[in-house]
Amino acid sequence: MDELDRKSVEEFRRAEKTRVVVVLENVRSMQNVGSVFRTADAFLLEGICLVGYTPQPPHRDIHKTALGATETVAWTYTPTAAAALAGLKEKGFRILAVEQAEGSRSLEQVNWNGIEPLALVFGNEAMGVEQETLQLCDGCIEIPQLGMKHSLNISVAAGMVLWELVRGRFLQQEGAG
Repeated sequence: MDELDRKSVEEFRRAEKTRVVVVLENVRSMQNVGSVFRTADAFLLEGICLVGYTPQPPHRDIHKTALGATETVAWTYTPTAAAALAGLKEKGFRILAVEQAEGSRSLEQVNWNGIEPLALVFGNEAMGVEQETLQLCDGCIEIPQLGMKHSLNISVAAGMVLWELVRGRFLQQEGAG
């Protein structure tokens, strides 16, 4: 375990965070929620905002995939997306929905400097981000896809989007080392 250079819970809490908050709007699967917690831990995200009927820790089905990340990643619950996004905007966050929508930009075209606070909204597994919520966002990004479905599991989509945004941080660390 030492070779993996894993942080303790206390080291994680003290570590410089990636200026990203994930907003999960009406995500129904506890396993998806747990998986996003685990990904948020992996990339040292600032936090997660659970919205609407998205399940909240503690719950054994969330824990099953989170593997303890609910203890390291800061999270909040807000009953409505409107309230959650208003609070994030008040703190200076740019808000992007991850959704296939008119005018959305392809993920590889997103230019994020790693300094500006960014909130990413992921929606319900079947219905996506609600239309009212999309109207409150600063824009939409989507993952380019080549197949017939043009649909990814939310936890897979979150992993792909977050990696694309934070990989520069890993490249900087390699260059410095």
